[in-house]
Amino acid sequence: MSEHPLWPGQDEARVTVFPVASPRPSPAVLVLPGGGYARQAAHEGAPVARWLNSLGVAAFVVSYRVAPHRYPLPLLDAARAVRWVRHHAPRHGVDPLRVGVLGFSAGGHLAGLLATETGPMLPPGPHDDVDAADPRPGLAVLCYPVVTLTGPAAHRGSVANLLGPGGDGPGGDGPGGDAAALSIERRVGPDTPPTFLWHTADDASVPVDNTLMLAGALARHRVPVEAHVYPSGVHGLGLAEAEPEAGDWTRRCAAFLRARGWS
Repeated sequence: MSEHPLWPGQDEARVTVFPVASPRPSPAVLVLPGGGYARQAAHEGAPVARWLNSLGVAAFVVSYRVAPHRYPLPLLDAARAVRWVRHHAPRHGVDPLRVGVLGFSAGGHLAGLLATETGPMLPPGPHDDVDAADPRPGLAVLCYPVVTLTGPAAHRGSVANLLGPGGDGPGGDGPGGDAAALSIERRVGPDTPPTFLWHTADDASVPVDNTLMLAGALARHRVPVEAHVYPSGVHGLGLAEAEPEAGDWTRRCAAFLRARGWS
């Protein structure tokens, strides 16, 4: 395990490497913990990386910038992390063609932004060799994700932390502009990568409607999607190892990864 800054001269955004020993280049997954764009939940970071390692997948836990930083900084950090992994793939024994992303809650929203963004996802220059790599993941795993930033299913805390005051509706004047444009269900297209989703039906923090509307959008665009809704479980379960129903998600996700050559 080793930790590295993502940007020269700035150490707020970092990536922690959890490699696997393999005679061949291994698939990789970047892990984006949740925390409402205010913090990052520790139980959605290193433990998840070690679970991925058990599948033969190299894991990279991303510490992205959160409030008071606003959009687009978290997305730029996540894109830089994908580029960083691809650029340094030989050093960490990773196959640069098999780099996916896994996010929880607000980290799931960030993973969804990354998977649906069609722009360059680059800050103003100067740029370095890392910036030349592709920032788009080959698959996405979104766990009880924040999806929509508008309407009754929106998680208002995430919206406020990501966009700032006044950025939570059409025509919002927050730093992020119109929240509708950052609602993942509106951004899906035919080039969105295969996506795995899971949620609990009684999630009282981020309504299950978020996962359902995204699953519908993916299906309409004929994007390969697998979605699981478990009857009960509080928000923020992480690996959900103590949950007899929701704890099934890791088995299902492992099969999803395996079917796509990620383990």
